Amino acid sequence: MTDYKNLKLIATSSPHIRGSERTQTIMRDVIIAMVPALAYAILNFGIRALAMTVVSVAGCMFFEWGYQKLMKKPVRIMDLSCVVTGMLLAFVCPVQIPYWMILIGDFFAIVVVKQLFGGIGKNFVNPALAGRAILLASYAGAMTSWVDPAINKANLIGNVDIVTAATPLSYMKGTDPAAIAESFTSLKETYSVTNMFLGQIGGSMGEVSVLMLLLGGVYLIWRKVINWQTPVAYIATVAVLTFLFPRAGTGVEWMLYSIFGGGLMLGAFFMATDYATSPVTKKGQLIFGIGCGVFTVLIRYFGSYNEGVCYSIMVMNLFVALIDKNTKPTRFGVVKSDKKEGAAK
Repeated sequence: MTDYKNLKLIATSSPHIRGSERTQTIMRDVIIAMVPALAYAILNFGIRALAMTVVSVAGCMFFEWGYQKLMKKPVRIMDLSCVVTGMLLAFVCPVQIPYWMILIGDFFAIVVVKQLFGGIGKNFVNPALAGRAILLASYAGAMTSWVDPAINKANLIGNVDIVTAATPLSYMKGTDPAAIAESFTSLKETYSVTNMFLGQIGGSMGEVSVLMLLLGGVYLIWRKVINWQTPVAYIATVAVLTFLFPRAGTGVEWMLYSIFGGGLMLGAFFMATDYATSPVTKKGQLIFGIGCGVFTVLIRYFGSYNEGVCYSIMVMNLFVALIDKNTKPTRFGVVKSDKKEGAAK
């Protein structure tokens, strides 16, 4: 017989089963997944790519530490979430922008978008994308000028003798079908599909190499940091729409240049899967990815801006609560009629 009187019972709050994952370990995996893209950026654009990343990460860590100290909150910079934000913001910016400019983006991302809404997990849009959006709105010229890595590397200090180049997406932009067809022919002569896949093109420093981003994305899925639903649905939606509605060349050619160009791979694996700003249900993640893909194609086709990844993800971030509400599973023992009545109250 068990001696119940001498049992030592410990009462704790839920959850009673805890996994080994922590915010720090998850963020560490994301950082590891971004290392291949960072290494290629350094090789492609020069040592300034590393310097930009270090400055951005340092800025995000400083602003998060400073805000939490100022507001007398626990300092949580060691959870590494601010490091991830700093790396991602550097990745979505041209390598040659001034260092002070990316610090402005860091401040907006960390203080305005993240901390003022309560800190990690409480922001409603992706901080790095919001930082990029404010930089693009404030410094459009600097944010749309790209170094041509085939001709020159970015200088560590200053921007002397930098040769800028058009990105592949700029070749694919326009309203006149004849002009788009001619420009697309020039694009194929300038950059092959292999160039696009490997990243031997101009663009934001961390988003040019599809190969390196795929390696990072596969690592995150393998480590179960992210689910496959959002990135696969996002990329597949862009692929299907651009294949069915090409603006020049064959459907396959237009599709490949569309999915390999711009920040689609970076956005699909590292931005759209952000825990705080993406759905929690698998069905919701599929819907979220499809929505991001549709908005990306619409912006690229009909908007005035060449790229659509940044704004498409931010727009879909606003629908996350609605998506979660309508895709959450029914609780055990609750019939659908009861669920509808409860939602209506």
